[in-house]
Amino acid sequence: MTPYTLYGAEISYYTGKVRAFLQWKGLPFVEILATGDVYRQFIVPRVGFAVIPVLTTPEGATLQDSTDIIEALDRRHGEPSVFPAGGVQRLASVLLELYGDEWLLIPAMHYRWHHNREWALRAFGALNAPEASPEEQLELGSRRAAPFAQAAVLLGGAPHMQAAIERSYEDLLAELNTHFAEHPYLLGGRPSIGDFGLYGPLYAHQYRDSASGALMRRLAPHVVAWVERMQQPPAPGSGDFLPCDTLPPTLLPVLRRMMREQMPVLEDTAQRLSTWLAEHPGTPVPRTLGKHGFTLEGEHGERIVRPYALWMLQRVRDIYRALKPMERTQADQLLDAIGGNTFRDFQDPPRLVRDGMSVALAPA
Repeated sequence: MTPYTLYGAEISYYTGKVRAFLQWKGLPFVEILATGDVYRQFIVPRVGFAVIPVLTTPEGATLQDSTDIIEALDRRHGEPSVFPAGGVQRLASVLLELYGDEWLLIPAMHYRWHHNREWALRAFGALNAPEASPEEQLELGSRRAAPFAQAAVLLGGAPHMQAAIERSYEDLLAELNTHFAEHPYLLGGRPSIGDFGLYGPLYAHQYRDSASGALMRRLAPHVVAWVERMQQPPAPGSGDFLPCDTLPPTLLPVLRRMMREQMPVLEDTAQRLSTWLAEHPGTPVPRTLGKHGFTLEGEHGERIVRPYALWMLQRVRDIYRALKPMERTQADQLLDAIGGNTFRDFQDPPRLVRDGMSVALAPA
């Protein structure tokens, strides 16, 4: 089989997610480092903007966005799927993908730019100019990484929120460590889409970056072992989810955390987007809609309003609404157990489609 081509980088949050999927699925691929020249000569001409990961198929088609890439390849190559057949497990797995993709950006960016800054600047410089000297790489990285470095505060990591971010993240590590002491993956013996969603931040930022990597090894050795299984799957394409569409009790604290931390922000984002759309008919949706407040570990902060997260939530809501009656009853029992009323009763904004790195209204 002609291999896929993955354009990405080890330091990239979402490249890690796609790479792990390709490895577990057993799909042949070659990876091309997304240097400055690769961005200029291939990615921007092909995609229209500077982004990774980008995947090209053996037929020459181009896929972009980690969620779209994984969904497309999972459909194309069939079983074993990373999407569980059981409704409760499927819902839990996509909720955790949403949590990893869109909410764990906060601790990932905080630790990278507030604890691993020089390491990260040198890594960005080496990515963009592999042949340059260490001094040149540091200077280049300082320039190229500036927008990423600002993201830590824009996403909520202002100085007064940093202790709360660290408490939340360390408690999450403890919850996951307890879970992975009993189960190799989130839902049993093979990874689900939720594993890949969590792997992006927990590998590319927290495991690999120097200071946060040391923290993970000290606090959560079973999480480290899971990261390394995801990085190099011992038996690609093998294993089973837990039988009878059951969830391990050790996963419930993580889902409760997701509902407690992320869902209020998504609810307010939907309300703000609906208001903005009513006030700006026919206007393209911007990538951010100002700022709003959020609460983490009892502390109150401010972060940018990101409509893109609602496109990810929309996928989860679609899965929930499509559940068969018995599955819906079981899913509602799960939501009751994890404080998921906000998700169950969510007031959906108008339907969205992904538009590059932003979203747009779906055609009527």
